Amino acid sequence: MRAQPGKPYTKEFKESIVKRMMPPNNEPVKALSEETGVTEVTLYKWRRESRNNGNATPGDGQGSDKWNSEDKFLIVMETYSMNQADLAEYCRKKGLYKEQIEAWRSACLSANGRESDKSKQLNQELKGEKKRAKTLEQDLRKKEKALAEAAALLLLRKKAQAIWGDPEEE
Repeated sequence: MRAQPGKPYTKEFKESIVKRMMPPNNEPVKALSEETGVTEVTLYKWRRESRNNGNATPGDGQGSDKWNSEDKFLIVMETYSMNQADLAEYCRKKGLYKEQIEAWRSACLSANGRESDKSKQLNQELKGEKKRAKTLEQDLRKKEKALAEAAALLLLRKKAQAIWGDPEEE
């Protein structure tokens, strides 16, 4: 199927090309571009639009182990409410294994738990750093006061020497 120059692409044509980019065909964009005459930029745009519409479009000749997390998540969302028979059929159509989708599902479900634990740990570290900063500021104020006092005593000593003379000279 080759695109005709100067004519707009039909919706069916776009959908058929995007479908070829997705599993199980998983055809590379470059090969599709050469075959159909549609530029690679346009094909990437169609794939991005399909992804924005909620379709998993990993494609570009990559195996499922190299798909990004967004595509894996979209597949988990597509298959979440499927029964075992529908899931098996879906896997056959997409060239996936049920175990892969289950692993991705558990990763998605546990992702928020890890984030919660991580945020708790970061909050504890932040509290510790705030406490440390507060004690450092207190120490700094004490040292500034001591330095100001020492400077005042030195100034008074010089004034006293200027008025009464140096007691060591006598």
